[in-house]
Amino acid sequence: MSAVREGLPDGRYGRSADQRADRKLKIIGAVLGAALLGVVGWLGVSYISGQDLSGRIIAWDAVSDHAVKVHLEVVKGKDDTGVCTLRSQATDGSEVGRKDVTIDQRTGQVDTEVTVRTTKRATNAVLVGCTGAPAGNG
Repeated sequence: MSAVREGLPDGRYGRSADQRADRKLKIIGAVLGAALLGVVGWLGVSYISGQDLSGRIIAWDAVSDHAVKVHLEVVKGKDDTGVCTLRSQATDGSEVGRKDVTIDQRTGQVDTEVTVRTTKRATNAVLVGCTGAPAGNG
C-alpha cells in the first residue's frame, strides 16, 4: 500500500504565497505598532513638559453665604507667571462662583489664600486648572 500525500513536498517549490503574505503582514504590523508607540510616547512627553504650572487646593472654607476662602498651592518655574482658575458649586451642582487668580510671584512654590465671591452658599471649591507662560511673554 502506498501512502497518499496531500500538498507539495517540503522544500521543493519554495515558500507558498500564504507564507510570504503572512511574513509581510507581520512586518507591516510591527512597523505600524512601533510607529503608534512612538506617537503615543511623543504626545505623553509633550503633554507633561507643557505643564508650566501645577496647582492644588490645600483647604477651603465657606466663610459666608456669598464667599469661599481657598488656600491654593502652585508649583512653577521661578520666573514663570500664569493664571489658575477656581470655581465653587452649590449643593445642586450649579456653579455659584468662579475666579481667575494671577500667579506672578518670583518663587518656585506659591501658597496663597484667595476669596471667591459666590451667588449663594457654596459646598465646594475646585481648581479647574492652571495655565502659564514664561515671564515677559504675556
